[in-house]
Amino acid sequence: MSSERPTLPPVRLPSDAELARDALAAPLLARAVRLARWAGPGTRVGAGGELVDEQLPAAAEALGLAPDDDGAAYASEAWRVAVDTGLVAVEDPQDDENGAEEGTVEAGDQLALVTGGTPQDVLALWLDALETAYADATAPLIDDLADHLGDDGELDLDSLDWDPQAEADFLDGVLGNLYLLTVTEGGSGDAPVPLPALAASMIVPDDMGEPTDDVLEQVSDAMMRLDDQFQVLEPIGLVEYQPVDEALMAEEGEEPTPLGDDEDVSRYGLVKLTPLGLYGVRARMLEAGVDAPAVGDLADKGADTLLDGVAHYPAGPARAETHAWLDRREALPAARELLAAAKGSDAGSPLRRLHCQQALSLVGADAEPAVRDVLDDPELGGLARVWLAERGAADVPAPPETMIFWLAIDTIAAQLHAVAGGDSEELQELVEGLTSQHTGFFEAAWRVDHPATPEVLEAMGRLHRDKGAAKEARKAAFKARSRSDA
Repeated sequence: MSSERPTLPPVRLPSDAELARDALAAPLLARAVRLARWAGPGTRVGAGGELVDEQLPAAAEALGLAPDDDGAAYASEAWRVAVDTGLVAVEDPQDDENGAEEGTVEAGDQLALVTGGTPQDVLALWLDALETAYADATAPLIDDLADHLGDDGELDLDSLDWDPQAEADFLDGVLGNLYLLTVTEGGSGDAPVPLPALAASMIVPDDMGEPTDDVLEQVSDAMMRLDDQFQVLEPIGLVEYQPVDEALMAEEGEEPTPLGDDEDVSRYGLVKLTPLGLYGVRARMLEAGVDAPAVGDLADKGADTLLDGVAHYPAGPARAETHAWLDRREALPAARELLAAAKGSDAGSPLRRLHCQQALSLVGADAEPAVRDVLDDPELGGLARVWLAERGAADVPAPPETMIFWLAIDTIAAQLHAVAGGDSEELQELVEGLTSQHTGFFEAAWRVDHPATPEVLEAMGRLHRDKGAAKEARKAAFKARSRSDA
């Protein structure tokens, strides 16, 4: 069984139905749907499927917008989403009477899914719309394009310093960092992230102390690019964004002024992923092969997959995942499946047993027959007695001494694998508590027939603050290692 940690902590997402409602409420997709319903055989489009200029004022009015330049821009953007997502279908263009190519328009197959599709259909439609918004966000700025037009009015791509893959990779990295901050316990959670901090996370090396002027300039440039990109991505519902305060811009170069000690950081932009944004970024990461789990992924898996899967989840998501798994099963068969999956002598088995015990606490009294069935099991008997004692059950047999020490080793082994690096204050207290409760602990512990005994005793020698006890632990570890090698 695998004991590898997932790349990212699990994300808690709303139901597909809730996400689908959010998707349909996203301003850009909602406008695209309205234009798809407005369009008809008389709608004129160019060779690329775009609305011709003469149609833009009417399209803007169909969206409830003024038929001015801003309204035309919103209409053009929404129309592009409608075409790219299949909300409208554009037939092959033909030459009109003036020699210009124009196509014809009809409702696309995807339009019916808006009201008649499943939540998953709607989310797939939204992901397609996100791709269009993403392409817009990583495209060159209009002002940059204007500076690279040739004498014939055509864009000179060779002179344009723009790498589409590098732009997409950078934005993916930024959104990945924002995702990680959101889903990590102790991270930003629902709080927005200041734009300077997000830009710096991509630019400033981890081992750099005071950033150099060159690095600060790169951070400033990245901030301004992200300011443009987040304003493009907000209408599709990916983020909630408070833009950079225009009053902070210098007259020349459009660079933000340096951040003062007492400056309100919110003026430099604040961004957070919406629940729909978490769904969208996770979908992109999964497509790229990133291990990005979500709570509920394991609900239809076996108990062995559940216990391995939650082994390195934070406490809250692990409990939520276990609840989701139990909700799909009857209590007693679920308890028996959990106990069977907790057995084993591999490196991950102590942590499986720990999570099995926690899962059984969620099952409640219905698990008692399954727990009593394993009282004589050398690997599960100690766990079973602890669970029964915690519930105040009667007739719990006293454990043999060998089982007490085996459970102690197993418990510390589980904690060592649960804590990154193997050390924590809680683990230190556990180690010292066990040795204080049992006279001659180390003399008995090195003889315990558990595959993790040498590792556990070495850790106890490292963690124990009493020098005498730490020395005893190291001696016991040496004996246990020699015994296992014999």
